[in-house]
Formats: sequence, C-alpha cells, structure tokens
Amino acid sequence: MIETKKVTGIILVAGSSTRYGQGRNKNFEIVNGKSVLSYSLNIFNKNKYIDNIIIAVKENEIERVQEIVEKEKISKDVKIVIGGSTRKESVYNCISKTDASIVIIHDGARPMIKEEYVNKCIESMDKFKGVTVGVKSKDTIKITDDNNIVVSTTKRANTWIIQTPQCFDRKILLEMHEKYKNEDVTDDCGLLEKEGYQVKIIEGDYTNIKITTYEDIDIIKSFNKTK
Repeated sequence: MIETKKVTGIILVAGSSTRYGQGRNKNFEIVNGKSVLSYSLNIFNKNKYIDNIIIAVKENEIERVQEIVEKEKISKDVKIVIGGSTRKESVYNCISKTDASIVIIHDGARPMIKEEYVNKCIESMDKFKGVTVGVKSKDTIKITDDNNIVVSTTKRANTWIIQTPQCFDRKILLEMHEKYKNEDVTDDCGLLEKEGYQVKIIEGDYTNIKITTYEDIDIIKSFNKTK
C-alpha cells in the first residue's frame, strides 16, 4: 500500500538557465506574486503522500532557496542538496540523500504542476516502478539520422511529450543511475527502460510547460490567472 511507504519529493532548480537568456535562474522569477519555485514547493508541501522534500540547487543559490522556503512557511522537512553539472547528477545527489521507498521528481521550472497528477503518479507506484506525466504529441514526429535524413515516422496516437513529475522506486532508480553513470540522459524513465522496466504514462495537460525562454513567463502568467 502506498500509504505505508515513505515518499520524498524532489525539486530540481540547479540548472544553468542558459536558454532563458536573462543571466539569472528562472526558478526565482516572480509570476503573479510568487516565485516560480514556490508553486512546486507548495504543491509538494500540501500533498498527502509526500513526507519530506529535497531541493537540488547551485551552491551559490542556497541562501536564496532557503529564503523562499521560509517565506512560504513550508511545514514539511526540507533538505537542500548541491546539484551537479547535469540534471542526471542533480537527481543522483538527491536520491542518494533519502531512504524513502518512492521518490517523485519535478522540474522547478514547471510551476503549473497540479496536485491530481502528483497523486496519480504516486498511486500508480503500486503497479509500476516508474511513472511519468506526459501529453500526446499534437504533431507528427519523425526520427532522423545524424544527417537529418528521416529514418522513421512515429504513430501520432502513440507519441508522447514527456513532462514531470516523474515517480520511481528509489532503490531501482539509484541502481540504474550507478549502472549507467557514464551515460548522459535527460529523462530518468529512460534508465528504467534500459533494463526492461515498464514505465506508465499519466496523461497530463498542455499547460504544464517548462519555462525555457523568457517569453514563457508571459505564457505561465496567462495560465496562472485562470487557475
């Protein structure tokens, strides 16, 4: 039963924000009166399954994150961990700092996270070792070789755009990180797929975008006003 298992919520905010192009961490931008990070933090804090929270940050931004945690009056135990130079390293640093049975990982730069998707991901862990939120692709996706020559075309009905949160059996994910530590991946589900584990996709919605460029802030603001 999920209710008897310890769950750690992990929020990743240690990215370089290079494509954001503003010379600052996008997770600290203010959207309708709150920092981008605050939205994920509050969803995790009030979730009935999540026991504690770990945030991956850059070393020089620890104080800023602590200020946000204090301002939001987070009641759950929060641990701040130094992130790595890649997303994969940041995830590994976090899952190494908890003994939880389940970890749920979210990109801090996705402030439109919804509690129902967090719950569905965690509840699905009764049957799966890995679960992710995603949306079906609206466009036809083609696979190419290194010379941009098309080698195959996906079936649109079965093609998904993967988002976060993503939920995992912590021990299995840790083993996969250690086994494939020299391989670069941008999606933790891919590590489980390498070993033949079934990964379940929970259908989310298209508002759960990841802030990548500065223009995305205006999109998030418009979505947030409708909540």
